[in-house]
Amino acid sequence: MASPVWSLQQQWLFIVLPLVFTTAATSCYSSIFSFGDSLTDTGNLYFISQPQSPDCLLPPYGKTHFHHPNGRCSDGRLIVDFIAEFFRLPYLKPYLGFINGGNIEHGVNFAVAGATALDRSFFEEKEFVVEVTANYSLIVQLDGFKELLPSICNSTSSCKGVLHSSLFIVGEIGGNDYGFPLFQTSVFGDLITYVPRVVSVITSSIRELINLGAVTILVPGSLPLGCNPAYLTMFATKDEEEYDQAGCLKWLNKFFEYHNELLQTELHKLRVLYPFTNIIYADYFNAALQLYKSPEQYGFDGNAFKVCCGGGGPYNYNDSALCGNSEVIACDDPSKYVSWDGYHLTEAAHRWMTEALLEGPYTIPKFSFSCLSSE
Repeated sequence: MASPVWSLQQQWLFIVLPLVFTTAATSCYSSIFSFGDSLTDTGNLYFISQPQSPDCLLPPYGKTHFHHPNGRCSDGRLIVDFIAEFFRLPYLKPYLGFINGGNIEHGVNFAVAGATALDRSFFEEKEFVVEVTANYSLIVQLDGFKELLPSICNSTSSCKGVLHSSLFIVGEIGGNDYGFPLFQTSVFGDLITYVPRVVSVITSSIRELINLGAVTILVPGSLPLGCNPAYLTMFATKDEEEYDQAGCLKWLNKFFEYHNELLQTELHKLRVLYPFTNIIYADYFNAALQLYKSPEQYGFDGNAFKVCCGGGGPYNYNDSALCGNSEVIACDDPSKYVSWDGYHLTEAAHRWMTEALLEGPYTIPKFSFSCLSSE
């Protein structure tokens, strides 16, 4: 449960947050480079021909802020968008749109909706069916960054300057590594064995970025997907003991807590190995969990688990009538919902989470703003 002080802040920060993001600070980072999946993808999905399910390229995706689909799997802005706003940087452009050239002065987004940490071959060997976006695993995204690096800087000294002044966001990623198997197997015990492999790929990628010159790296953990309407629908049970007080599946949240705990352990080891880097763990799990535990504090009264853009059912999620389908109509006001389409969060939820990360207790170590200069 949030402290009284933090709860009081929550009552008014939602009103002033856009002002905070546009006037608070500048001069921390010259650019942002991000990697991950649909939680971070700002348009790479546009350049992949095969549609996903749900299809984030169709209306009403993007209706809240951009007023049209733009490759973001939400009604509006993502956490990476709000972070860019806070540091007065432009929204990140997708890497796949830069292949034929473009302005990359303020960073690039390599994240792809549906991407995994592990390579596609891992899932194929286990006979799991995965989306085409699994071709854009974290390793492939990192390779894309290395290929683009000569276009970002053309000498050792210039690269050092650019990379030292950049914020790298590695994740969230791993959710699809577990999600693809979860929807296709009942052998949950096997899934636990994947966690060390997923975390190893994440930490290896961070190590490679550091060796290339990265200094500040933000590493989000997994969300509490036991609160996710799609999973709540799939694993629904009449056994009330399976749910926590908020209504989330306890066993599934424990699994993602295990992922996050192992990730934090490995990040600590990296901090010891690289004492002059700033490796920040972003606690997406608990930042999001507050929205489900205390929805009334965030304006989500009665809609913590209901899907805004869905096709019916206890959570308004129906895998045969997903958001983007012509017969599915979105809610009138997504800002009153945590979940946008059953898998992804609304812009309102992303806004609250970003505030919790930047100003609250949900980063380890806490974000330092000593570099900021107010205007």
